[in-house]
Amino acid sequence: MTDGRVTRRALARRYLSAWIGFSAGGRFSQALATVVLLFAFGQSAVSTLVGTAGTWAVLVTLVVLAGLSLLGQRYRIEWHGVLPLSLLAFVGYCALSVLWSEYSWVALRGFVATVCFVGLGLYLALGRDLVQVIRAAGDAFRILLVVALGLEVLSGLVLDVPFPAFGIHGDIAYGGPIQGIGGTRNFMGFVAATALVTFVVEFLTRSVTRWRAIGSVAMAVIALMLVQSPITGLAMIALSVTALALWSLRHARPTTRPIVNTVLGVFVLVVAVLAFLVRGRLLAEIGAAGGSATRLALWSQIRQLIAQYPIQGWGWVGTWPREEVVPFAVLVDPAGVRYTSGLNAFVDAWLQIGLAGMLILLVAAGLAFARTWVTATTFPGVAYVWPAAILVLLAVTSTAESYLLHGAGLMVFTTVLVVAARRRSWRRLLPRVEHHG
Repeated sequence: MTDGRVTRRALARRYLSAWIGFSAGGRFSQALATVVLLFAFGQSAVSTLVGTAGTWAVLVTLVVLAGLSLLGQRYRIEWHGVLPLSLLAFVGYCALSVLWSEYSWVALRGFVATVCFVGLGLYLALGRDLVQVIRAAGDAFRILLVVALGLEVLSGLVLDVPFPAFGIHGDIAYGGPIQGIGGTRNFMGFVAATALVTFVVEFLTRSVTRWRAIGSVAMAVIALMLVQSPITGLAMIALSVTALALWSLRHARPTTRPIVNTVLGVFVLVVAVLAFLVRGRLLAEIGAAGGSATRLALWSQIRQLIAQYPIQGWGWVGTWPREEVVPFAVLVDPAGVRYTSGLNAFVDAWLQIGLAGMLILLVAAGLAFARTWVTATTFPGVAYVWPAAILVLLAVTSTAESYLLHGAGLMVFTTVLVVAARRRSWRRLLPRVEHHG
């Protein structure tokens, strides 16, 4: 009996070692990165198809596979000074908030989901180089956009019936808005905008042929036009300004870059102040006045709840729970429909983890943007434009949605944080500790 157990253990170790070695291979890692991105950005559709339990099963499976892949690559991964302290502080504070929340089990579930998506983001940043991440994202977004537009055509033009399970209203025949695989037009717009950035950078890095790039960009632009999302429209304006600024800085002389950066900073500040002063008229012009009224009403309710726990917050949940738990169950619109998020990442974070947690998130985002911007404007590789553009997109979108705090937004944010730290972390200058066995 003892010999049989020893033999089975030896076989199990051999199979596990073989699987770890296989999962560390380039083809498997690249395929896994594509599937991770497909799942994260298509989570709403996955949840509709397989339910909550099935979605959790897929998420946990992907995390396990990503962990085994990283384990197999452990000797080639550069860990020194890579994991940002701001990210560790944010995740650690979210974990602490579970202890004082009044809904511990719901908070624990939300924290586990957060750790899973942060882990997937770490896998993308550590298990793949930046060009490989962009290629995986390009493949994933092509699939997502084809499926989304295909469902919209099927619903609005072929069958002429809505698909309420997917949130699709079938309005493509009238020029939109479309919801695709996102469940809402705003998230579909976020997917299309992220896809457009990815396709352009993918072409600039010569990762795809010209015709594939043209077809991909055309598909993303069509989706952006059909979503009719004012929030996405503002994000695209910000991305256009960002692209022009990055092009100018990358072609400027090193001695003139500080001057150009200063001028750009002043310009952005002035535009932001003017936009705030005339926000009512601006929102009305872009068709976002109705959505802004809804958001202002929600934020007014949230401020009253924040006042009860202003520093530590109510407790981290990430995505708002469907259970009847306070304070989320009491946040309803005038029609009595419950909100599913705070419709602003930083207001939402303040509610969940208080002022302290929100400031940690702001510091993490600020450091990441500073590092990605410097790298994008000074490093020769054009691939480093992608993290900076993605952060701008996340920042603008986060003023009207809470994507930064969960799911695909949190995963991509983690990836960008780690990629930025890999090039600009001050801890890389610290001496290495040699281990002698």
